[in-house]
Amino acid sequence: MEMRTVLERKAGGTMRHIPYGYRIENGRAVIDEEQAATVRDFFQNYISGMALMPAAEKVGLKLYHGSAGRMLRNKKYLGDDYYPAIIDKETFDKAEEIRMDRAKALGRIWELEGKKDILFPTNFTMPAVKKVSDDPFEQAAYAYSLIESEVDMDGTE
Repeated sequence: MEMRTVLERKAGGTMRHIPYGYRIENGRAVIDEEQAATVRDFFQNYISGMALMPAAEKVGLKLYHGSAGRMLRNKKYLGDDYYPAIIDKETFDKAEEIRMDRAKALGRIWELEGKKDILFPTNFTMPAVKKVSDDPFEQAAYAYSLIESEVDMDGTE
């Protein structure tokens, strides 16, 4: 059984590892003009205010939400050493700006908190240990219960 990605299965393509909108000719990625037009229209629909899935469906892309979102974030569409550009930087950046604004509005963006220092106590005090039991396990539990850290876990000494 031939395994194909969701994008390829939904877009009706064959198994490949190149982004939708490209094909390989003589070992080089070239633009598939029909698919590239679909990619450009998808970006334009999204930028014009359509939601992600309706923007994809309107141009004939039958994708899962995550796959459609990955298309909007795929920097290969800007062009690089291997892939020719399908989308200009202004269009790509505008789509990303809208995507991030929508994600923030929906509460899907979390700001990472600064790195917190973790305090590991290294200094301890222990009062004199009295014998409270002939059972070595009970005596050890008692002795360990007397150990106190010299540094509070809130960072004060």
